[in-house]
Amino acid sequence: MFKKEFCFLILSFLFVIRCSPQHNFKIEILDAAALELIDPNAKIKVIGEGFKWTEGTLYIEVGDYLLFSDIPNNTVFKIDGEGNLSTFLKPSGYLGGKEYGKEPGSNGLLLNQNNELVLMQHGERRVAKMKTSLNDPKPEYEALVDNFEGKRFNSPNDGVFDKAGNLYFTDPPYGLPKQMEDPNKELDFQGVYCLKNSGALVLLDKLTRPNGIALSPDETKLYVAVSDPEHAVWYQYDVTEIGKVENKRLFYDATHLIGHQGQQGLPDGMKMHSSGNLFATGPAGLFIFNPNGKPIARIHTGQATANCAFSADEKRLFLAADDYVLEVALK
Repeated sequence: MFKKEFCFLILSFLFVIRCSPQHNFKIEILDAAALELIDPNAKIKVIGEGFKWTEGTLYIEVGDYLLFSDIPNNTVFKIDGEGNLSTFLKPSGYLGGKEYGKEPGSNGLLLNQNNELVLMQHGERRVAKMKTSLNDPKPEYEALVDNFEGKRFNSPNDGVFDKAGNLYFTDPPYGLPKQMEDPNKELDFQGVYCLKNSGALVLLDKLTRPNGIALSPDETKLYVAVSDPEHAVWYQYDVTEIGKVENKRLFYDATHLIGHQGQQGLPDGMKMHSSGNLFATGPAGLFIFNPNGKPIARIHTGQATANCAFSADEKRLFLAADDYVLEVALK
């Protein structure tokens, strides 16, 4: 039996639904505009659990299944439309054995224009693609880019392709065993990059902890999450041409939430909805922002939540939430 609570606030709506007595899940509607996207009575289902740290959710339309990374387990898992779990790739992001330390696997997962799987390989410190097809997955990879001006990346984290196949991606230190103090760290900054379809690599910006990344539907805006507890924010940039951004500005600042009870997590992975509303994981779970950076809804997972993905019809939202994978019905 689901427990429901509803409150009405002046100039805003707040709907809360507790979806299970076992989990502290709830949906919070902050603006009536969110009701076009999600129902306050939407079900939040656990479709996978028992992992170490889930990330990189990617829905595959042909076959109707979800892929996601379990970084510490160096594995990409698959959940099919019937809810069956299987190993899709192992190793997924570090190929050298146990001597590395944390053995971090892949993080972000993407499809390129040729329907090939592209992986942000934490352990290998590179962006790579799987050599085989999705129908015949094998842990055989080809590096797409692994350095900036001759220095190895820190640990590519998340990325987004534009319609022309140019890849925008982030490179924080999280895949390095000692992160910022790791002796194998070669770059003295954390970057946001564009790998052009020509093969040229462009540094767009330097941020303390760049993480999730997304483009607006018309590809004129770039969004980058900063998972820095001292400056937990999302930035917005104007994309003036491929591989060039200007007018950096604050999209939303969540620093005031960090460290408070029930606000687990930091700005992390995100996906752009076709409506122009941004679904972004962050403190407490997930924010839904309108194009002006106003939160119009929040999904509280009770877990530090790392990433999200839509089904092809945008009627399902998938969340990587610590050791869980969740599914939320959308309108």
